[in-house]
Amino acid sequence: MVACAILAALLGASPKPVVCLDPGHPSEVGRGASGKRVTELEVAWKVALKLRPLLEKGGYTVVLTKSSQGQKMTNRRRAQIANEAKADLMLRLHLDAAKESGLATFYPAREGRAQGVTGPSKAVREASKRLAPVFHKAVMESLKGKLKDRGVRDEGQTTVGGKQGALTGSIFSKVPVLLVEMAVITNPNDEKFVATNAGQNALAEALKAGVDAALAKVRAGSKEPGSSGRKGTARFEHLGTIADGDDRSEDAFGVSND
Repeated sequence: MVACAILAALLGASPKPVVCLDPGHPSEVGRGASGKRVTELEVAWKVALKLRPLLEKGGYTVVLTKSSQGQKMTNRRRAQIANEAKADLMLRLHLDAAKESGLATFYPAREGRAQGVTGPSKAVREASKRLAPVFHKAVMESLKGKLKDRGVRDEGQTTVGGKQGALTGSIFSKVPVLLVEMAVITNPNDEKFVATNAGQNALAEALKAGVDAALAKVRAGSKEPGSSGRKGTARFEHLGTIADGDDRSEDAFGVSND
């Protein structure tokens, strides 16, 4: 009931749902992972640019956390951009460097601490956890076996999340946040797929399907018992608060993702 109420929180300030796209890297931890043909930085940016018009055509307002492929942004600032936009969902796009292959969706399952700040709030964690499996299922159904399914995972399974409880970008987020490892760029088959225009288009279409499913879940929540009962676009106001801290480290999965 509580999660339904959280997911149904309405602001009514905008007629459109807001999605914040966060193409990973560069950040203070580096430029991301690399394969033999392409880099995480390049692919994440290209997929974001393909995904943006799909979302806009679907009736979403889209906010990007950077304006060019090589623009350096801290994870803290990326989260702040999503917060300032009062995004219904912050979607972080990355590629992994690991022994596995395939696509995985991560969400903050517990409170973490970074740069003297503790977060995300319980409301953000519950909302993110509720959206993650719905989003992931739709993404994998759209891909139709083009990539292996690595499942839905909590951020504690990442290198940095295991150390600080959650990833830095999530710790500073006041809106629901999901991080997608779209493929394992160090895996030859995965890299071959994401290096092509067709593969990037397929990923963009799949991510659009995931966003549609996740935010449809939010809208449905507004009609469930215990929800606010207000009509309109489901929106998340800043869910919980965090204290200010200084800018320092960022996140890493297998090698350098944030």
